[in-house]
Amino acid sequence: METERIGFLGLGNMGFPMARNLLEAGYTVYGVDVNKNSEELFSQVGGKVGYTVETLPSKANIIFTSLPTPQIVENVYLGTDGLIENAVTPLTLIDLSTISPTLNQKIAKAAQERGIRYLGAPVSGSVSGAETATLTIIAGGEKEVYNFALPYFEVIGKSFFHVGEDHGSGSIVKLINNLMLGIHSQAVAEALSIADQAGLEHDIIYEVIDKCTGQSAAFTRNFKNFIAQDEYGEGAFTNALLLKDLKLAKEASDNLSVKLPVGNTLIKYLEENISNYTDKDISSLYLLLTNQETKISQ
Repeated sequence: METERIGFLGLGNMGFPMARNLLEAGYTVYGVDVNKNSEELFSQVGGKVGYTVETLPSKANIIFTSLPTPQIVENVYLGTDGLIENAVTPLTLIDLSTISPTLNQKIAKAAQERGIRYLGAPVSGSVSGAETATLTIIAGGEKEVYNFALPYFEVIGKSFFHVGEDHGSGSIVKLINNLMLGIHSQAVAEALSIADQAGLEHDIIYEVIDKCTGQSAAFTRNFKNFIAQDEYGEGAFTNALLLKDLKLAKEASDNLSVKLPVGNTLIKYLEENISNYTDKDISSLYLLLTNQETKISQ
């Protein structure tokens, strides 16, 4: 089937396992990444490589992108050597990255002017979710395009939501999630630091809070997988990525005239304190708080 010619741009920690899952489902997948080692690994598992952003649209009629920053996404889609400028219709573009809603809308407008279909569909679930195909996919755009993409989503994820016809609506929901994740993660760090000073065991705190109203998925994630293991190495979701997403949430909230008193405080706190923790998992906010003098903004 023609629709089985899939392009996947961005073979990083998230993109590689998603692209591999599409391969294992029987699709032909053309992979592109600036890191040629990633392309070589992708070729070893059966992927097609040797293409560029400019040439990829000539090989695939559905292209997924999973990229680290809004700036890279904008260049990949809207640059002179980008996907839209070099599109061969029919083509469907699906961005799985976390970017601003306004950038989703900008890309969608440029795509529609060229007769190209586009979805903004950020994913949630970390690297382990990408590897096990249990991601949550939050899509914004035309329902018809979402229905077309759904069989592919079912290969790379477990939960799927079409949250609105606006191409930026999926990003708004993802940023709401990450705003809450950031605030909850800081709450976990502060709560456990109180326990430390009171001489209380973390396991006891977790056991009690797990049955109380203060429990959250962030507590389970950060404590069970990282803090209890005393392991904060390069995480599935780093502090640098959290800060990026919090700033995107602030941008979206500003555009909607919504105030974020706690979110803005957290952004400033992270900007001033995470320089030695940027590549560590967000659970290391506990480590930062307990092992380093921090600047607390008044």
